[in-house]
Amino acid sequence: MVRLLLVDDEIHAVEGIRSAVNWGKLGISEVHSAYDIHQAKEIFRDYPVDIMLCDIEMPQGSGLELLDWVREQYPNTESIFLTCHADFQFAKQAIQLGSFDYLLKPVPIPELEVVIAKALEKRSKESKKNEYSRYGQYWLQHQPLLIEKFWLDILNRSISTQPEAIRKAAEDRNIPYTDKMRFVPVFIAVKRWLKELSMREEKILEYALRKSAEELLLHLGSYGQLILLGKGEQLLILSFEQWTEDEEDKLRNNCNLYIESCHKYFYCDLSCYVGNPAYPHELPEMTDQLQSLDRNNVACNNSVILLNGKSFTAIAHHEPELNIWFEMLKEGDKERIIKETTRYLTAWSNDNGLNARTLHQFQQDFLQMVYSYLQTKGIQAHRLFGDDQSIELSMRAARSVIDMIDWIDHIVGTSIQHDKMTKQSESVVERVAAFITKNLDQTLSREDIAKHVFLNPDYLDRLFKRETGISVTEFLFRERMTVAQNLLLRTDMPVSAIAARVGYLNFSHFSRVFKKYSSKNPIEFRAEPMRTKE
Repeated sequence: MVRLLLVDDEIHAVEGIRSAVNWGKLGISEVHSAYDIHQAKEIFRDYPVDIMLCDIEMPQGSGLELLDWVREQYPNTESIFLTCHADFQFAKQAIQLGSFDYLLKPVPIPELEVVIAKALEKRSKESKKNEYSRYGQYWLQHQPLLIEKFWLDILNRSISTQPEAIRKAAEDRNIPYTDKMRFVPVFIAVKRWLKELSMREEKILEYALRKSAEELLLHLGSYGQLILLGKGEQLLILSFEQWTEDEEDKLRNNCNLYIESCHKYFYCDLSCYVGNPAYPHELPEMTDQLQSLDRNNVACNNSVILLNGKSFTAIAHHEPELNIWFEMLKEGDKERIIKETTRYLTAWSNDNGLNARTLHQFQQDFLQMVYSYLQTKGIQAHRLFGDDQSIELSMRAARSVIDMIDWIDHIVGTSIQHDKMTKQSESVVERVAAFITKNLDQTLSREDIAKHVFLNPDYLDRLFKRETGISVTEFLFRERMTVAQNLLLRTDMPVSAIAARVGYLNFSHFSRVFKKYSSKNPIEFRAEPMRTKE
């Protein structure tokens, strides 16, 4: 919608122009009238005005004063002056204030329409220019994110790895690009955090890692881009005018400085994996190779590793001495197990034959040994190691030798500790008895009770019967009946409430088992002492 405002103290002049001009042909949809400056300002406050057609000489304030106010308050409005005097000073001042044109009355209507049309064309161009300017500001503001997204799409193969497809994608996104450039990728991966971190603290440190990489590494090439790939993972791509040994040494030295700083200030172990110069369409495959290097790097921490400089290929190593470690486990000698497994894994690492797959295989063999040990003790492994800490340590174990040792320390220590506790059978019986007494109102099964002490139900039954002479199930039943008898004799609780208190939700079932135990149903049992007393 285009609006025009006519401002003139001569009413007839205003009405003459309103009726003579073909507003529809010009694309003007609304024409407003004002007969002094004050009315004109009110209309400006109520409506956006695109074109102002204004007389200069008016009794309550000149058109030049109005134009000065309009330029300050509504700079997008185009103004055209009409006047009866061909005064050069008026014209000069009008031009200085930004008037679009200056016409002498009486102006022929066709000439006026031409001037209005030109003013509208100018305003349209200015509007588009402002729009482009806004888009330009948006582009400058978001260009880093858009470029990062472009590289991510290449690496994730959302854009085809054909050179022509990548070139077209860059053109479509208005990203400066040439497929003749080659890039050196550097994959940066956090191996572990050296202290416990909350999610917020981890996010802050990841941000610090990124900013440090930008400061220490991004400037090394003629072009650089840092891309976040995932949790604790970044990819730096650098373009060099010439990739020489000097440039490679400089990159390696800066990566070592970056690693040293991050280890010291940001509490982490990390490694940098440097690829070879590659064209954009070759980067996805090379990045896969660098990530594979990281997965198989289970021994070298805080190091710079070149793609062609080191491989982690599985090499046969003598079998772990599981039988000897099994005997150490039976003896409860955790320290010797940790010492021997550390020595074994370190020697394997030094042979450059330990990678993620072989470390995972070692973990499975070690786990089988521990499970065999637990089975002889009647301990159910999934209950002993079903907590969040055990699961997390197990998942991380195959990532590095350090993580593996941490897991072995945990799994061996927990197994030995629980075995020692189990050998104190009186302690186990006491714990079971206390658990039953505390949870009489619950629907307890033999499995629920065994789970509480991490033992196999059959093994617990044998242990419990050896110490008490009765099974766990019988002990639970007797405890329930004893408590029910005491509540019937010493309280006025309804029988249904007493049944629920000792874990029986079905009142009829409670009455039957109570009678079987006491030779009387609950109501008869409660009434018997009263008759005796009488």
